[in-house]
Amino acid sequence: MKRLTQILLVILAGIVVLAIVAVVMLFSTVRRPYPDTNGAVTLPGLKEEVTIIRDEVGMPHIYANNLEDLFYAQGYVTAQDRFWQMEWWRYQGQGRVSELVGEPGIEPDKFIRTAGWNRMSQTTLDYYREEEPEFYAIMENYAAGVNAYIGDKSPGELSINHKILQTVNEPWEIEPWQPINTVSWGVVMSFVLADDIKRELTYASLIDEFGEEAVFDLRPPYPYAARPVIAPTDELVSEFAQSGLPAGWAAAVNWQNVSSDIIGQLPENILGAPPFIGSNNWVVSGEHTDTGLPLLANDPHLAIQMPAIWYEVGLHAPGFDVVGFSFAGVPGIIIGHNEKIAWGVTNTGADVQDLYIEKINPDNPNQYEWLGEWEDMEIIEEVIKVNGGEDIVLPVRITQHGPIIS
Repeated sequence: MKRLTQILLVILAGIVVLAIVAVVMLFSTVRRPYPDTNGAVTLPGLKEEVTIIRDEVGMPHIYANNLEDLFYAQGYVTAQDRFWQMEWWRYQGQGRVSELVGEPGIEPDKFIRTAGWNRMSQTTLDYYREEEPEFYAIMENYAAGVNAYIGDKSPGELSINHKILQTVNEPWEIEPWQPINTVSWGVVMSFVLADDIKRELTYASLIDEFGEEAVFDLRPPYPYAARPVIAPTDELVSEFAQSGLPAGWAAAVNWQNVSSDIIGQLPENILGAPPFIGSNNWVVSGEHTDTGLPLLANDPHLAIQMPAIWYEVGLHAPGFDVVGFSFAGVPGIIIGHNEKIAWGVTNTGADVQDLYIEKINPDNPNQYEWLGEWEDMEIIEEVIKVNGGEDIVLPVRITQHGPIIS
């Protein structure tokens, strides 16, 4: 009996030791990607010394002597704190999630490639390069800072997410950050916050079934004419009033001969935005405040997520002194303040997406009617690489109105 007790104690001790080792290894794995925010580092590409001070909640304030170094450092510290988020967003914006997660990413990738988020991003990038060289240079400086941080780090040194996914799936090469990755997130934001595609399909079918009057009673249009913007002009109000339907509405459609089976799957809740979500700005006159100065309250209704959608940072350089919020992967400040003014943004519900019903040649699915004649569609082959699977070749048919999405 004594012998058995000794054996059991040895086994128990071994289990305890293994448990301790496992906890230590887990703790080390989780903590390994945590950035070192103290001390000094020497980085290639900086012109002068940059100082980064983090406050009591970890928010970085960057002090630089020139704008090139300022945005370089912003890219560096954002990658320190949020590189996995940046990685996920850039793959999502390019319709390449399948490269990370395999089969679960295929259907969203099909829709994104069909809709052309990647092609829109390239067109927008080309515009910035040619027409807005100063902002393009800012994106390049930011990208250089991101790449200075990720350098030759292993996936486990960048984030626990990288470590887990590259363990359960096939590893992928960590690509350098590029300006197009910044632009891609802007395309995602503009597409998702508009959300006209789903609303136009929904409202068109509702009007077809119940009639315009009944649907307007259920979901009345916003009274833009009775709630004019602050700008001292009637032009904006008249622009809104020109259409008989508010943003997201569509005329009734006879669905009998229309294919509404969307190619792929619309990505859901990228920004955590449910249907009909709002977004608000308020300005309070100094006549109604204790300080005698105006107040700005900005309330963009984006969902609480982990990590947060917003990234808070202070940017300080000669002629540039701002504090506020940006997105991980985007240089500058989107919502914030300088020493004199504050600014915010809100979604006004502009109708920036339109759906068209194309008449397809019954004898040739790659032709559509245009100005009374059959017109050849432009065919683009998008290649979707799938982690652990075979590549998928997705033909995208494009008309004068845009890509065929059903």
